[in-house]
Amino acid sequence: MITGGRSLISSQSAFSNDAKKLLVCTGNTVSIYSTSTGLQIAELEGHRGLVTSVLVVPSTTPAGKILCYCWTASDDGTIKYWDFSVPELMKSIDVQFPIHSMAIPGLSSQPTESSEKPSDLFAYVSIRVFKEQKGESNALWWQIRKCNLTKSTLIGGVTLAESQNALSIILSSSARYMGICDKRKLRIWEIPTKDSDQAMLQKIRLHHTKTLSTLAFHPTERIVAAGDVTGRILIWRGVGEHNFSSRNKQSNGGLMKYMEESPGVRGNDDADSCTTRHWHSAEVKVLFFSSDGAYLYSGGWEGVLVVWQLDTGKQKFLPRIGSPLLYFTISSDPSLSFISCADNRIHLLKMPSMEVLRSIQGIKLRSTLLDRCDGSSEGIVFDSAMGLVAIRSENYCIQFYSLFDDREISEVQVCERSHQPADEVTVVVDLVALSPEGSVMITVETRLAEEGIGGLVSLKFWSCSSSSKDFSLSTVVYEPHRDSGILSIAFHPSRHMAVTTSRGADFKVWVGSQEMRQKDRTQNAGWTCHSVGSYKKKPMTAAAFSGDGSVLAVAAERVITLWDPEKNILVATVGESLEPISSLAFIGKSEYIVTTSQGSNAQVSVWSMSKLSISWSYKLKIEAVTCAMDDSSFAILVLLPKSVGYMMSNEATTPGMDGVILLFNAGDPVPVASWFVRKAKGASLALIRGSSKSEDGDTDGRSVQLLLAYLNIDHEYVLFDPFNSHNQMHKISRGNLGDLEETGKFGYASIYGDLPEFSLERKQAPSITSVPSERHWETLFSGPSHNLPLTKLCSTFLESLLQKRSTAVE
Repeated sequence: MITGGRSLISSQSAFSNDAKKLLVCTGNTVSIYSTSTGLQIAELEGHRGLVTSVLVVPSTTPAGKILCYCWTASDDGTIKYWDFSVPELMKSIDVQFPIHSMAIPGLSSQPTESSEKPSDLFAYVSIRVFKEQKGESNALWWQIRKCNLTKSTLIGGVTLAESQNALSIILSSSARYMGICDKRKLRIWEIPTKDSDQAMLQKIRLHHTKTLSTLAFHPTERIVAAGDVTGRILIWRGVGEHNFSSRNKQSNGGLMKYMEESPGVRGNDDADSCTTRHWHSAEVKVLFFSSDGAYLYSGGWEGVLVVWQLDTGKQKFLPRIGSPLLYFTISSDPSLSFISCADNRIHLLKMPSMEVLRSIQGIKLRSTLLDRCDGSSEGIVFDSAMGLVAIRSENYCIQFYSLFDDREISEVQVCERSHQPADEVTVVVDLVALSPEGSVMITVETRLAEEGIGGLVSLKFWSCSSSSKDFSLSTVVYEPHRDSGILSIAFHPSRHMAVTTSRGADFKVWVGSQEMRQKDRTQNAGWTCHSVGSYKKKPMTAAAFSGDGSVLAVAAERVITLWDPEKNILVATVGESLEPISSLAFIGKSEYIVTTSQGSNAQVSVWSMSKLSISWSYKLKIEAVTCAMDDSSFAILVLLPKSVGYMMSNEATTPGMDGVILLFNAGDPVPVASWFVRKAKGASLALIRGSSKSEDGDTDGRSVQLLLAYLNIDHEYVLFDPFNSHNQMHKISRGNLGDLEETGKFGYASIYGDLPEFSLERKQAPSITSVPSERHWETLFSGPSHNLPLTKLCSTFLESLLQKRSTAVE
């Protein structure tokens, strides 16, 4: 089983102490990436829920060796301690509450190797609890609690804060202060130098008129910055001078005089002054002070990183990032930082020029904006031959993502658009389709009408001649079906031929033409309309070619019509379904067609072309269908009724299951296998080509192993062998992640070069034909060092250089 497609931006990432690795929260694991290559090199597996925090321990040995330890917190209610250089789990603590955020102030003061007994280490966690509130028995609340990591206990009776909003804990770089944003106020605590179970934390509040979204602490001074939902940045100076500093605690008269001389400070807030900076037009999501405190980094939904000079207010920009910003962090190396974007991308930046060195791109996340635009489910298609998935995104791009390597291959810009989140959606990419060999792509985009004027449908043909999926635009057809939109696209299995169907009661067959110019040796490819067909003025809702391409099946509402695609002649009609057909596909090279219908009488049906009648059917609500290219197998994704899903969610073995995948042979209505899945609504299925054989060498009689890909609505996916005899998702190897480690040379290799490779499998006895060499120095240093004592080496080496002669002894 291969899994992937996880979010890289669900939580804040962290650099290793040497800035050579980046630890990223990815679902239930922590993925470790090399900052020099941008590739994944290791993974921390052990949590059962979403990992919400990863904190690297800033530790070194007395000899200067950099250690690799980190703490992680998860929605499964556990805190774990790792050695991520191995990687190895060293400690696990169960707090019994889902953890939303975590801060550990004492990490920098904890000795890693010392004869003295270290003091207890404490973590402050934001946990999710259910409690009674105004008659509600299961009201959701968030609390800030204290946990003793040394004793592995959650300290009872100590609740620092409580709110009905999720609380994210921000810790200052000096680990002296900790704060949260709670609606229109900041709560800030001073952490005692010697923390203990009974230690009391002093707290102050800073107020604002708008909802606050993020905050940041100055590294050396009592300065706090916060951003709000309107785009404003507030900077408080002299924070906590009275409540956090005993030397400034004076009489009430002195305090009142101080408050009167605090410009911009609201009420009795403990601060000297408050100033406002306003550049962002939307919510501020990123705030971070530079290591020297001279600059403040900010970012938000505009997709622009702004650098403020704190004293003068001057600005510097990193524009055109292309997506809203979520997190920003600098590393121990002052020339390296990273920024996380809402499109599931992490950019590694070279500071202070803010040049993008490289990017770590995850799969495009689900777009709620496209959901609101009532886009077609055809926005996700698979390249079965290459093991790729094509996903449309909000910025009018098509992302090609490798399911086997879990990384982006390429991105195709369907139409130009700058990232402006405040703009209304004017163009929607409705459909995407790929030819069987992956060399041609068709996209359909709709320019929305403004006040009923200006709507336009564009059909675009793209060509690609390499495996890198760098598509170039070949042909554009405006309004291909007059005023009607396109409902489906189907490709011929072996020729440059495609068909589009529309609700306007017609379908069109398109063919690709190639013209070779011998003079300048350039090749121009274009697409033209070959023929137009219709059937009784009914909407043509779906289409598919047969396995050999000789028959074109088009769904005319409830009827399947069969056509000769070359002559555009109607050959036959097949049956009539209860509801309009929403999808149609030939099952490999067999004589069967599978159709699905939605509505009150939703069903999946298998039709026999030899008998021109229905073979069998089920009344099921189908979300996706996929068919094998060469045999008679196909799989469907069935949405379970809410009553069934609720009963299954109460079972410990299958929590939250809302769908089931059924595998069939075309001629048999009894499923071959079934698997229950989560997040089935809006999910996709595909049978793709895997390796020629499985890990155990068994092919089950198939020339090419077929893998079943399931991609849920959040674009998390799993690949497994559906034909395994044990009917389970067996592990399929993706490859050793360690092979993707950076290849730079260090230490001995950087000076003298790489050592020769040797095999650990050594023969027990020398070969009979081997002849010892007389040049002993060539093989003198071969073998492990513990078998070559220094005295023996010296004597053997000297003897090989000296010429022996016999002497007579009198």
